[in-house]
Amino acid sequence: MSTKIAAPRLNRRNFLKASAALGGGLIVSLGSVPTATLAATEFAPNAFIRIDRRGLVTLVMPQVEMGQGIYTAQAMLIAEELDVSLEEVRIEHAPVNEALYGHPMLGRQMTGGSTSIRAFWTPLRTAGATARTLLMQAAAKEWNVDVASCRTEQGFVVNPDGRTRRAYGELVDIAASLPIPPAESIALKQPSEFTLLGTSAKRLDTRGKTNGSLKYGIDASPPGTKIAAIAISPVLGGKPKSVNEPAALAIKGVRQVVITDDSVAVVADHTGAAKKGLEAAAIEWEDGPNGSMSQADILQQLEEQSQSAGGVARSEGDVSAALQSAAIRIDAVYQLPFLSHTAMEPMNCTVHIGENGCELWVGTQNLSSAKQATATVTGLPPENIIINNHIVGGGFGRRLEADGIAHAVKVAMQVKGPVKVIWSREEDIQHGYYRPYYYDRISGGIDTDGNPIAWSHRVAGSSIFARIAPAAMQNGVDPDGVEGAAHPPYKLPAIHVEFKQVEPQGVLTSWWRGVGPSHNIFVVESFIDELAAAAKSDPVEYRKRLLAENPRALAVLELAAEKAGWGEALPQGRGRGVAVQLAFGTYLAMVADVSVAEDGTVRVTRIVTAVDCGMTVNPDTIAAQMEGGALYGLTAALYGAITFKDGRVEQSNFDNYLPLRIEEAPHVETHIVRSAEAPGGIGEASTTAVFPAVTNAIFAATGKRVRTLPINPEELKAQ
Repeated sequence: MSTKIAAPRLNRRNFLKASAALGGGLIVSLGSVPTATLAATEFAPNAFIRIDRRGLVTLVMPQVEMGQGIYTAQAMLIAEELDVSLEEVRIEHAPVNEALYGHPMLGRQMTGGSTSIRAFWTPLRTAGATARTLLMQAAAKEWNVDVASCRTEQGFVVNPDGRTRRAYGELVDIAASLPIPPAESIALKQPSEFTLLGTSAKRLDTRGKTNGSLKYGIDASPPGTKIAAIAISPVLGGKPKSVNEPAALAIKGVRQVVITDDSVAVVADHTGAAKKGLEAAAIEWEDGPNGSMSQADILQQLEEQSQSAGGVARSEGDVSAALQSAAIRIDAVYQLPFLSHTAMEPMNCTVHIGENGCELWVGTQNLSSAKQATATVTGLPPENIIINNHIVGGGFGRRLEADGIAHAVKVAMQVKGPVKVIWSREEDIQHGYYRPYYYDRISGGIDTDGNPIAWSHRVAGSSIFARIAPAAMQNGVDPDGVEGAAHPPYKLPAIHVEFKQVEPQGVLTSWWRGVGPSHNIFVVESFIDELAAAAKSDPVEYRKRLLAENPRALAVLELAAEKAGWGEALPQGRGRGVAVQLAFGTYLAMVADVSVAEDGTVRVTRIVTAVDCGMTVNPDTIAAQMEGGALYGLTAALYGAITFKDGRVEQSNFDNYLPLRIEEAPHVETHIVRSAEAPGGIGEASTTAVFPAVTNAIFAATGKRVRTLPINPEELKAQ
C-alpha cells in the first residue's frame, strides 16, 4: 500500500542516540520521532540495535514476522552496515512504542502493505552504520590513530597496521561514551560494496520453526492459563438470546461460561472441554437489524449505486469525446467477491487482567491498535498494558484488525487468571473483516489503428480508509481503493477514474493480501487484454506499444515473455495469458499457462514472473514471496468467495471455502531484474498479478472472457 494514512505522521528524520546499556554495552536507537518529542525520548532505553560485551548483536524488530521473511531481511540490513555475519544477529520483538518503532510510511506501529523493506531500508542501515562508526572511533581512540585509517571486518575493528584488532564487544563501553556523529556524516555502503545484501542468506527463523522453539501467539501459555472457546453472533449486530449454562458447566473440565454483548465463551482446563461446553451451551441468537440481509441485496445495492458518479481520482483529456469518436468502444462490468483471509494460525489471544493492569500474549500486525483496543475495553491507561507480540502464523491483513483482541479482553475481564481465547475455523471464516466486494464499470475506446484513446473506470465498493483514517479520503476517493487503477503503467491519452463508496449492510471490510491492487490489477489488465483483442493484436505486443515510455515495465514484460516462451504454439484447450503491473513500488510481469477441460475445469500448469523490485535484499525471499503470493491469489481466483444469507456467512470451513490443493499447485518461476533503484515491496505483488494472468490465459484457450471472480467452470464448458 503506497498511499499515506492520514494519522498524525511521524517525522522521518533519523534520530540517533547512544547510551550505555544497563548491563554494559552500546545501544544505538534509530526512531522516527517527532521533533517536538525528541527531548522526551532522547534517553529512552528502547533501541533497534544492542551490542553487548560479548559482541552479540540484538535487533529489536520494528516489524512482525508472519512468514514473509522480514526478520531475516531486516537483520541483513543491520548486519551489512555493521559488518557482522548474519549468524551473529539475534532478534527480539519490539515493545509497543510508536515514538521509537512507528512505521515511517504508515505512521503507526504496524506491518503491512509490502512496506517493511521500503520503509526501513535507510533507517536500519543508518543505525548499523552509526554503530560501526562509533566502534571504529572507540578503537581509534584506544590506539591513538586516525579513525579513517581503521576498517572493520566481521565483528572486529582492524588497526591500520593490519595485525592488531579489537572485537566489537571489547569496544562497546568506550563507544557508548562517545558523542553521536551527525546523521549526515554517516556514510552508507554503496551497492558495489555489499557483501551480504543481494545474497541468498538462510532465514534466521527456520531452525526455531522446525524444532518448535519459536513460539507463535497460540503457543503462549503463562502459568495457570485456562482455555476459552468462543462463539460470536453469526449476524453483525446480533447478541446472545439464550444460553444453557448448566449444560455447559456439566462438561468435565469446564470452569466458567462468559457472556458478553455479542459473544459467549466457555472457559475450561483444556481445548476439548471448552469446545464441548460451547456446543452444550446450545446458544440461541437475537439477530438484530441485519438478520434479513442477503447476497442479492448487496449486489443490487452495488449495481444501482455504481451507476452514479463517484469522487474523481484522476481525469486527463476529454474521455467523453474520445469515446464518441472511437472506432471501437467496449463497455464492461467486472465483479470481485468478498474474500476471507483464512490464515493457518486461527485467531487467538491470551489475556491476564490484574488489579491494576493487563498483559497480552498475541501475534498481531498492528501493535498500536492492539493497545488502543485493550485500553478502550478495559478503561486502563495505556501504560498499564503490556503486549507480548509473537511471530504470526499468517496475517494477510486480518491481524491488522484488533477485534480478536477486544473479544479476548472482554472474556478475560470476567476470568480470574490468564485465559487463552481461541477461535475455531468456523468462527474465523464467518466473523472476518473481508476484502470488499467490488463492482467496477469500465469503458474504453480504440482508434482505427487499435490504439487506446479513451479509458473510463469507476470503482465501486467499500472504503477501508473511510473507517480507519477518514482524513485520507480526499474528494470522496479512497486512495487504496484506486491504487493500481488511477495510474496504470500504460500511455493513455484520455483517462478518467472514479471511486464510488458503497458500504454493504451488515458486513465488515478490511485489507486483504494485495490491498487495493488485489482487485484493480485484475480489472485493468483484463480490460487491456480486451482492447488488444478488439484491435486484433497480440497481448504482449499490444502492451509493449503502450509501455514504450515506461522502460522498467517494458523490461519485465519482455523478460517474462521470453522466459515463458510467448508466441509458441499451444495445443487446443490450452492458453497463455499475461499481466503487467506497477504496485507496491515494484514492477512485475506474469505469464500463466492454463488448460481448460471440456467440463470447464481450469488447471494452471505454469507461472512465470519477472520482477523489478529495485535493489534486492534476499533473492530467496523474493522467489518465495512470488511463489506463495501467486498460490494465495490463485486460490481466490479459482475458489474464493464469501457470500451471505439471512445476515450470515454461508461458508464455514475448508470444505466449502476451498484452498488450493498441493496437486493443483503450478510450477512458479521467478526472474529478478538487477536494479539500482530504491527497493519496492514484494509480499503482495504476485497475488495481485495472478488473477488477470490466469483469466487472460483462459480467454486465449477458450475465447471466453472472465469478468467475474471466482472463475466459474460452468461458464467455460465446451459448447
